[in-house]
Amino acid sequence: RELTVERVQVPGGRSSLVVLVRHPDGTPAVLKLAPARARPESERAALAHWGGRGAVQLLEEGSPDGALLLERLHPDVSVRSLPEAKALLEAAGTLRRLWVTPPEGHGFETVAGRTGRQAAAMRASAEADAEVAPLVETALAAREALLAAPPEEKLLHGTFRQSKVLAGERMPWLAVGPDPVVGECAFDLARLVRDRVEDLIAQPSGAATTRRRVKRLAESLDVDQERLRGWTLFRAVESGVRARRVGREQDAELLLEFAGWL
Repeated sequence: RELTVERVQVPGGRSSLVVLVRHPDGTPAVLKLAPARARPESERAALAHWGGRGAVQLLEEGSPDGALLLERLHPDVSVRSLPEAKALLEAAGTLRRLWVTPPEGHGFETVAGRTGRQAAAMRASAEADAEVAPLVETALAAREALLAAPPEEKLLHGTFRQSKVLAGERMPWLAVGPDPVVGECAFDLARLVRDRVEDLIAQPSGAATTRRRVKRLAESLDVDQERLRGWTLFRAVESGVRARRVGREQDAELLLEFAGWL
């Protein structure tokens, strides 16, 4: 199909190129080009299953080479632009719509599988860095306990945060850029708990604010509070250790301090 290119969206995705295009009839759309390592086929399958409910609409089922043709949202307006309390509320409402039963015989990665890969890398980091070892041990123990009895199996966004929720025409807010995974809802919500982590760390009452946020989000989305706290801890330690491994010291420090509050 003939598409007219308007411009490349900057910034685009973390590893993908986002191009603003138009159909021959003038309808705006977005062409997202992602490398194989970004799992575009997994994203395509999730977007097709959601069918525009809570997420950006996939406009074409089959496109070659990891290209996704998507409805055009307002790329410069994310939920992050709202005041904090309102942003969390809108983001949580969007996330709730995405939690659906996965399709029969799906090929999505599971929370157990994804966090298993992460746990191996965390152990290796802890062996090489005594300073992070106690937090890593706590996070790995939390993961073991959480995986022993997961309460549900839903299709999850996988990398949900405020900046992944953009303003749309069809609905006020729609999620973009999933790295879908199948597992319990608390895993998905855990990433939202630490949104704007730099603001939390800067507050004298950051630790108390974080605990209140866990409680409020858990209650508003009917998620078990202790399970949400456990996954928030695991995901913050995993991200902090990974940031440290690649030399992003400032990010690592913020995330590990945040994890310590949990």
